[in-house]
Amino acid sequence: MKFVDEAEISVEAGRGGDGCVSFRREKYIPRGGPDGGDGGRGGSVVLVARDGINTLVDFRVRRRFRAKNGRGGAGQNMTGASGVNLEIDVPAGTIVNDCETGETLGDLRAPGDELLVARGGRGGRGNTRFKSSTNRAPRRSTPGEAGECRRLALELKLLADVGLLGLPNAGKSTLIGALSAARPKVADYPFTTLHPSLGVVSIEADRSFVMADIPGLIEGAAEGAGLGIQFLKHLQRTRLLLHLVDACPLEGEPSAEEAVRMIADELAGYSVDLAERPRWLVVNKLDLVPADERQARVDQIVAALDWQAPAYGISAATGEGTAELAQAVMIHLESAEQDDASA
Repeated sequence: MKFVDEAEISVEAGRGGDGCVSFRREKYIPRGGPDGGDGGRGGSVVLVARDGINTLVDFRVRRRFRAKNGRGGAGQNMTGASGVNLEIDVPAGTIVNDCETGETLGDLRAPGDELLVARGGRGGRGNTRFKSSTNRAPRRSTPGEAGECRRLALELKLLADVGLLGLPNAGKSTLIGALSAARPKVADYPFTTLHPSLGVVSIEADRSFVMADIPGLIEGAAEGAGLGIQFLKHLQRTRLLLHLVDACPLEGEPSAEEAVRMIADELAGYSVDLAERPRWLVVNKLDLVPADERQARVDQIVAALDWQAPAYGISAATGEGTAELAQAVMIHLESAEQDDASA
């Protein structure tokens, strides 16, 4: 499925039904008086966040949405039926903006969240509403009001607890595939990841977290180079970043220390808040290093960077160290949740 994280749609709520002009006509009841009912309210348009949807690709096909109109009133003071509300399913994590004003209308963060984006028009008044002591037989009614119309810009920011960062071919896709049921494309050339991947990492019953893999960043990404910068927004909701580096980069590629500094600069160029997010160092591909030199290699990179945050050495390909990393991440997230609850 093609990944689409931005879309523009038009929504139109239903028009209210017209009021009715009617008079009571029954045998033995002369001059029965007005009995025209009101029109029904038009249907509204509501966006609903649904689980199981992770792209806005459907809105590339269908862009216009219109709710049902209300029915007109009828005699015997019968109010017209209201139009049915139109519910539009969107992924959790969708931000809704008004294209005309630029106003942010809402942020549908969790499955089940709803947002009213276009209110249906009110129904018109029947002639019964205009009856008075001086106007016993009003022949007046009002039409239904038009529903609201809007052009909406939808922007998806994926919801994940942990985000993976790194240069192309750092092993991010291999890691998310090793820890979860996600199966992103993996190959020995850069830019195999062309859109974000989400995976649920299950530690044990009732203990799990969501991990997001975005396309690799390259130098100059903050100015638009490469693929990853357009997906960095998907890391803005994460609580922890795992920065993957290659323990044995190929000839001509940046060293592990240079790779870390390069990505840090791109993060700062994109968002100060994202650059200050908790970030752990993960030295990957240790299976390419002799067993007795692996910890020394990790220590060397940590010392060269003067790295103060946690650092781990793993091999996503063989699984070495991945279980310990997942456990540490789970403990960190649970601790953060407890701190948030007590704050």
